[in-house]
Amino acid sequence: MRFVRAMCAAAMAAAFALPVAAQQVTFMTGPQGGAWIPLGGALKGMWEKEIPGLQIQAVPGAGIANVRGVDEGKAQIGFGNSSTTVDGLAGNPPYPKKTTNVCQLANLYPQYFQVVVTADSNVNTFADMKGKSVVTQPKGNTAELLTAEVLKINGLNYQSLSKISFQSYTDAVSLVKDGHAQVFTLGTTAPASSVMDLASARDIKLLPVDDKTMAELKKSNAGYNRLIIKAGTYPKQDKDVPVIGYSTHLVVACDLPDDVVYKMTKIMAANVEGMAAVVKPITGLTPKDMALDIGVPLHKGAAKYYKEVGAI
Repeated sequence: MRFVRAMCAAAMAAAFALPVAAQQVTFMTGPQGGAWIPLGGALKGMWEKEIPGLQIQAVPGAGIANVRGVDEGKAQIGFGNSSTTVDGLAGNPPYPKKTTNVCQLANLYPQYFQVVVTADSNVNTFADMKGKSVVTQPKGNTAELLTAEVLKINGLNYQSLSKISFQSYTDAVSLVKDGHAQVFTLGTTAPASSVMDLASARDIKLLPVDDKTMAELKKSNAGYNRLIIKAGTYPKQDKDVPVIGYSTHLVVACDLPDDVVYKMTKIMAANVEGMAAVVKPITGLTPKDMALDIGVPLHKGAAKYYKEVGAI
């Protein structure tokens, strides 16, 4: 009898342990040298501290790859960019099919698509990139997709360049510093640490987005907007520069338990200062900002929190 009772107790303990095991998740962050890796580390730390049993493995990623990873079950959490996440829901290229298991957790901050050129490159417009050596992020990254789109709108493609390289921010900066590339494209915060690093070694300038390119992009995807990188953001930048913008947000698997996602959302809202210490543009983020509709369905757990605080 004692043996039976012991077996029953063990079975009950195992049953109660199952939800904890189910909370071992993978979090796809960003490319080396960008803002998503340190921000992902900060989120992992606060979530694991506040949610008993939650264990998070943070791995490098990129906007498009993260959305696909969550949809395909390779990850349960990921950073995304509003424009390309919306493309995934619609099944637009480069997604092979519509995403069906990707839900919105929270909006975080604006992203700036920055086309950085060396001051002596004679590149003043997107069309001037013809015949130049360009470095962007690995395929699967939102900035790489945007680079190809911007070239296309301006009658160019990768074959029109003298060379195209797909590198991390760190390696991209090295290529431009060494004179192996004249153009560096990236999508991140402004100022970007990698661009500041480059500016410490070479004179640089940012290319402004022209009206035609902006209009064509907006027509294909409402997730893109014109943003301004203010004068003085980078060394020797003496005027405002209009650029292509979109929002960084967090997506989760729609089948991640509601209670876990509810707690994740609540913890983020209570730790805005901690997130802003890592990525300054998060400063002042409110639950209403986090809950803004960008065309991606809210996870039920996140929606529960936003309704509780009157954000939706």
